[in-house]
Order: sequence, then C-alpha cells, then structure tokens
Amino acid sequence: MSPKAAANGGLAAKNMKKNGLMINVMKHLAMFFVLSVFALAANAQTYIKLNGLYALAGVVNPAVEFPLSERSTFQAEIVVSPWTSVTLGGRSGPMRFGIFLNEYRRYFGERNRGWYLGANAGGMAFHMTKPYWERGVRLQQKSAKGYGMMFGAAIGRQWRLGERWLIDAFFGWSFTSSFYNGYSLVDGLVEGGRIYNKGELILRPAGHEHDPFNGSAEWLPNKIGVSIGYRIGK
Repeated sequence: MSPKAAANGGLAAKNMKKNGLMINVMKHLAMFFVLSVFALAANAQTYIKLNGLYALAGVVNPAVEFPLSERSTFQAEIVVSPWTSVTLGGRSGPMRFGIFLNEYRRYFGERNRGWYLGANAGGMAFHMTKPYWERGVRLQQKSAKGYGMMFGAAIGRQWRLGERWLIDAFFGWSFTSSFYNGYSLVDGLVEGGRIYNKGELILRPAGHEHDPFNGSAEWLPNKIGVSIGYRIGK
C-alpha cells in the first residue's frame, strides 16, 4: 500500500469515528427531548407549538412549553431541515440539519402572555452549504458536515387567542461552537493551494492534514419565528 493510500485510509477511519460520534450525540439529544415531553406532558396548561415561519421554508420546528411557576416556563424544541439539495444563485448544495434546544423563559407578567426573556442551550448536527452575497445570494462550492453546541438568549412575546390558542413571536442569539469537515461540491475547487474534485475531503487549514476536522466559534442567530400554539390539559 502506498503512503498516500495509507494516509487516506487513516483519514477515512477518523472520519467514520467522528461521524459516528455526531450521530450518537444527536440520538441522545432526541431521546432527551422525547423523555422531557413524556415526563412533563401531564402538567396543566402545556402548549404544543409549530413555527409557521420555518414551515414556509420547508423546515420543521415543533416545540412543547411547560409551566414551572406563575411567571416562568420551560420549552423543549427540535428543528429539522430535510433538504439534501437547495439551489441559490445557480449553485446547489445540501442544507440538512437537526437542532435540539432547551429554553427557560421568564415572563414580565403572567406566563404565556406578553413579553418574556429566555436562556437556552442545545446541540446540532448538520451537512450544510454556506450562503454568501455576490450580486445576490449564492452558495459556496463546498459543504460542511459536523456537529456543534450553542448557548444563548432570546426575547419574545405571546398573545392569547381565545381559551386554548396563542401566537408566540421570538428571536434568539447564541454563542455557537462547531466542529466539521469540508467537502468539495465541484471538480477543480482550489483551496489552500490545492485542487479538489467533487466529494473530496478538504484538508484545511494547513497543518491539519492529520486531522481534517475544523472548528469555529462565533455569535449567530439561533432562533427566529412566529409559532402557533395549542394548550393541552386544563
């Protein structure tokens, strides 16, 4: 076996191990979400909700909000984008991700009515193509596949609609730490002085050839929407 083939084999083995870790993390997060729902669903005045803004883009964002006190609640939610390929600016790429988010909410007045502040934490797994602006929105010619964590805050407002329905409008910002591999989406992509063909693992930054996992930490919006909620229980 040639040295190059051996190196590629080692990288493939590391990739499989880390992708397996990502899958296990998301499985545990999803399991925790389900257990949270079953454990707290018997509470009075529990709201089940769906984000209408995300739904318009084909992204599913259900949530369950449980009462904790007269002015505070706990919300568990998941966000799922199933899109294996989207097209922007004449370029196509994957836009698949899953997010699990827990949030504590403190209302200024009665719970589930009026303004509130939230503190949240969650995890995610993704295979996405980053958009950018160049005479319109376009997609990069490379994708990123990995996982991450987020810790943030949110502000929102709720309006009651009759006895059981409500509208929940919100916006959140978080510190996001992610770890991922980059892959070329086209033949002949030039990155770091190297040429990559479609589907090849991008070995960047320089000096990380032994471990192609990249990392990033940044402040980003982590939630936005207008959800419709229905109260179950009394």
